[in-house]
Amino acid sequence: MFHSIKHIPMNEIMNNAAITPENSLVAHLCRLSQRPISSQTRERLAQAFLDWFTAGWSGAGATSAETYRRVAWDCHPGAGAAPVFGGAGMNANGAAFANAAIAHIREIDDAHRAAMLHPGVVSVTPVLAMAASRGMTQRQVADAVIAGYEVSLRLGEALGTRHAAGFHATATAGAVGAAAAAGVAMGLTPALLHHALGIGATQAAGLWQLVDDDAHESKSLHPAFAVRNGMAAAYAARAGLPGAQRFATGSRGLYRLLGGDGPLGALDGGLEAPARVNTATIKAWPCCAQLFTPLDATRELMDLHAPALDEIESVDVEIFTHALKIAGVEWPAKPAETCFSLRYVVARLLLAGKLGIEDMESPDLHAPGLLALARRITVRTSEVFQQEFPRLRPCRVTLTLKDGRQWSALRKLRKGDPEDPYTWASLQTRMRAFAPAMDDAAARAIVAWCERFTDAGRDARVCLPAPELFGAAPHS
Repeated sequence: MFHSIKHIPMNEIMNNAAITPENSLVAHLCRLSQRPISSQTRERLAQAFLDWFTAGWSGAGATSAETYRRVAWDCHPGAGAAPVFGGAGMNANGAAFANAAIAHIREIDDAHRAAMLHPGVVSVTPVLAMAASRGMTQRQVADAVIAGYEVSLRLGEALGTRHAAGFHATATAGAVGAAAAAGVAMGLTPALLHHALGIGATQAAGLWQLVDDDAHESKSLHPAFAVRNGMAAAYAARAGLPGAQRFATGSRGLYRLLGGDGPLGALDGGLEAPARVNTATIKAWPCCAQLFTPLDATRELMDLHAPALDEIESVDVEIFTHALKIAGVEWPAKPAETCFSLRYVVARLLLAGKLGIEDMESPDLHAPGLLALARRITVRTSEVFQQEFPRLRPCRVTLTLKDGRQWSALRKLRKGDPEDPYTWASLQTRMRAFAPAMDDAAARAIVAWCERFTDAGRDARVCLPAPELFGAAPHS
């Protein structure tokens, strides 16, 4: 049985040590678990759960999902009560590994502008695997997930753009966030929680070299290993093993060694602001989040002007430089690369009027009409736009028609950003669009389960994620 973090005097939280950003962050997590959760955060937490289930269902039927389930079993053999998307239940460790990978397959799990990572997959995944295996109340689940978002997003923002150009922050900051989520779920004392974060930080890795070497199919291992390492870090801390205390700011900590250049104040600044889960972006398109503003701008031009394809002479896409460091595939050679090809996603949207899961999973990459349109698309980067990154994601799309007319749209924010959020109803529509295999009964069950987190009156009740929420058979 897991237990909530008990109220502990601040001097014990700080353990009589000098105040550092790291122990201030740990103290902040403990205070969050002792305060009422605001209605705003409860609503956003319900959205985060719905987004996570959407991503898991969307990826569960992919060919790679079975590969990830097999890898999870090989790494953590043994059946268990923790449900797995599209498969049989496993022990908590195996289920968390599998679900983290599967929920990332379609690139639709939530994102964040400043932190440049996917926070939900590393925060929700370990907590629900643990909740299925042992008794946790709704409030304990909520506190643990909020802690995962808080740590992963604060650390990701601190590490900044230089780090994100070389490392997948979902795997680096995400591993520490997963340790926070798992540690709070276990009810670790503040001192042990700090050790868990430090151990998780020493295991943080995730090189973007896999993109350069056309190994896109393995990208989902980044959140899978982040969750695995974060959970292991919490187990190790609970067993009494010490972790790095200045894991972020020390002379051989993450910031110094992994190219950090963001604001270190993100670690412990603005602690009275709403929980960081409120600042995440829910993704509107089934591809890399670096490509959303060009898609939003293209959609805007299509809605305003309804251009006929044979009228388009050229398409010019001007985008911030960092986008192509992550999503720089010129033209995809295989389905796994479609999510990272700006030319492909824009061409497909213009051609079909939409961009769906099927366009990423089973594309006809040699269709004559698609290739002809792609040849009319020019992609170029802008250092002026780059100066606004990561605070914004600037992109300008310009359509030039054969009669000389030009239409242009500039987008700096994305649909689904906190400034342009989804409604609860539109999130349900998005879920059905991104997870077409989901039936009505499963959709109703998932929505009802997620909505419970908006009701503080349920906080003391046991929170059990049932197998049917995962499209999986009950554990026997």
